[in-house]
Amino acid sequence: MNQLFKKTLIVVLFFASTTWMFSQQDFQGKATYLSKTTIDMDNFGGGNFSEEQKKQFAERMKSMLEKTYFLVFNKTESTYKEEEKLAAPGQGGGFRMMMGNFTGGAQYKNVKENVLLQEQEFFGKQFLIKDSLPKLEWKMSGETKQIGQYTCFKATATKKVDAMDFRSMRRRNNDDDAKKETDSTKTKDLMEDIEIPETIEVTAWYTMQIPVNQGPGDFWGLPGLILEVNADRTTILCSKIVLNPEEKEGIKRPEKGKEVTQDEYNAIMKKKIEEMRDMYGGRGGRGGGRGR
Repeated sequence: MNQLFKKTLIVVLFFASTTWMFSQQDFQGKATYLSKTTIDMDNFGGGNFSEEQKKQFAERMKSMLEKTYFLVFNKTESTYKEEEKLAAPGQGGGFRMMMGNFTGGAQYKNVKENVLLQEQEFFGKQFLIKDSLPKLEWKMSGETKQIGQYTCFKATATKKVDAMDFRSMRRRNNDDDAKKETDSTKTKDLMEDIEIPETIEVTAWYTMQIPVNQGPGDFWGLPGLILEVNADRTTILCSKIVLNPEEKEGIKRPEKGKEVTQDEYNAIMKKKIEEMRDMYGGRGGRGGGRGR
């Protein structure tokens, strides 16, 4: 009976201290997430590459596919930013700079106002993408697992994929007639042979020990901080959490840039990609006048 009383007292004190911590007006937390996306080289013509070429391509893509992010959050707001790194000399080069135009910028979420803002620089122009937070119909599960010192619960959902999200790109399933095309026809435009699924299945693990409605990227809507996300080929895993740090970071609402919706920004990206394909001979070998 004595032991039971002690255990009960510990649990009561834990939840009391947790409730007090999160009730403070100036409460803040900071979580570090590691994001990794895998790709199947053979689905993008990699079967025609040598092992050395595959290795070189994988190294170039590493900065795009493996990243570290910081989520700074309070009870209603959060910012989600990629860790700034200096590229090693000769690593990525022009390819890295070009692909950087297609990666997402810093995000701001406000779960109370249902607002998602994202700063984005695209080929020298500054944009501010503004939309409502994507709402996921989470299905709760009684399944649990431990992530660090936190007990996490499983939730799943079906998520609509952004039309320009490269992380879910895959080669289109060609029919028999398409397979009969010559190699020269197949390579006229690689982008026409790539598709993005309309929806993907998402698995999230959240902890009620940190009862905030936040998570990495545009994931949110669970009764606790999301510590892990598995979405198609991408895994996002929390590696560190600091609650109420001594030096708090400002959670600022971004304001700079031309305000556009996500659909409007996607249209701008698509137009630029088409211009680049025309310029570099992406369609039937048209080279945009080069060599004339």
